[in-house]
Amino acid sequence: MRHCLTNPRATRQLKLIPLIGFMAFAATGATTASFYFLFTKTDVILNKTSNPEPWERVDPSKPQKLITINQQWKPVKELELVKSLIK
Repeated sequence: MRHCLTNPRATRQLKLIPLIGFMAFAATGATTASFYFLFTKTDVILNKTSNPEPWERVDPSKPQKLITINQQWKPVKELELVKSLIK
């Protein structure tokens, strides 16, 4: 331990330990969040070739945001008309 205190290079490396710890914590959190959103959210699409219009499968009664206050969904008449004409 005495060698670490007398060697300036070793003390500089000891000061990097908290930085490395915070960076590892942030990287782990970002990776965990991305996997969580990838596997649990319906608006994250990996394969766009099999479903070119992914918004058609989104359930309007299920909130897509983290916090939704007083969500009231009403179909847009023009959009429903266009949808019925296309199909």
